[in-house]
Amino acid sequence: MEKITAQITNVIETVSKLGIGLIALGIIAEIIFGQGAIFGASVVSNVSSIVASIGGENGFVGLIALLLIVGLLRK
Repeated sequence: MEKITAQITNVIETVSKLGIGLIALGIIAEIIFGQGAIFGASVVSNVSSIVASIGGENGFVGLIALLLIVGLLRK
């Protein structure tokens, strides 16, 4: 059972790293080539809207929450 849990944890960690890498690639491509360059949608505006929806109007609380979530995932 412990081996299965370790494998599932490894798969989740790998998928999370892949997702974070794709988001970073999308942001860099959007900065260099303009809006909708790699995924057909604005990655920066989507991330900004997610942060704003988590933290309300100013987005600062959402940014802190997002940093905490990323910190927990990296642990």
